[in-house]
Amino acid sequence: MKGILGRKVGMTQVFTKDGKLIPVTVVSVEPNVVMQIKTTEKDGYNAIQLGVEDKKEKNSSRASVGHAKKANTLPKRFLKEMRDMEGSYQQGDIIKADIFEVGDIVDVTGTSKGKGFTGVIKRHGQSRGPETHGSNYHRRPGSMGTMLPKRVLKGKRLSGHMGVDTVTVQNLEIIEVNANENYILVSGNVPGAKQSLVLIKSAVKNSRKKDAKEILTYEEETVVDAVENEPEETVVESTEQTVEDSSEETTEPEVTEEPEAPEETAEQTEESSES
Repeated sequence: MKGILGRKVGMTQVFTKDGKLIPVTVVSVEPNVVMQIKTTEKDGYNAIQLGVEDKKEKNSSRASVGHAKKANTLPKRFLKEMRDMEGSYQQGDIIKADIFEVGDIVDVTGTSKGKGFTGVIKRHGQSRGPETHGSNYHRRPGSMGTMLPKRVLKGKRLSGHMGVDTVTVQNLEIIEVNANENYILVSGNVPGAKQSLVLIKSAVKNSRKKDAKEILTYEEETVVDAVENEPEETVVESTEQTVEDSSEETTEPEVTEEPEAPEETAEQTEESSES
């Protein structure tokens, strides 16, 4: 069996290369530290104790500080035992998200959302009474039992506190494992509110074959600086060309001066008058 502790982040959806849409839950998986190893000879059963999320020593008891020092780590906020874990581990080892593979079938355990005090309709799904025709029975629990033994029998479904229960959803599939960013995508929904602690472990009643699905990934395009500058240079060149063209068009055409006629001398004027 394999297992790891994580926090539920929320839900999203992914597409496979076959064109199928799969709703998934994102589980943030920080590295888990092996805090203690239990053996059959010493404790009567085989198990390892996982710890996650560091806690300050000043906020921890002396027992928890000493327990953490044996694993060369800080005190942990959450501890969980896993029985019959696959592989051999030593105290202080770190378990990451890559303990699982894409296509593995797992069970996810978490604490359900608290609903507060609810009635029998919301809590147990009972039917309501008629709305009209003088009926005074709408959302009440109904009969409390027979005349005898003159008390409400144990197990009667009544109103009360709903939620905050340990719930396990079985046979979910691992869609993606990212050890670099410490998250796992699990198909379907898992119990609990956002940022609640969940336990992912190998499925107990698994009868499905491993079928790893290939999902589509999207990469952000990076533009090189040189490519970004090219359009600006071209725009500047085009503007310079337009300015030159406009200046050529606006220049006035050259005016050719005609040669002036020679002035007539006084002698020539006298001769022309005598004639």
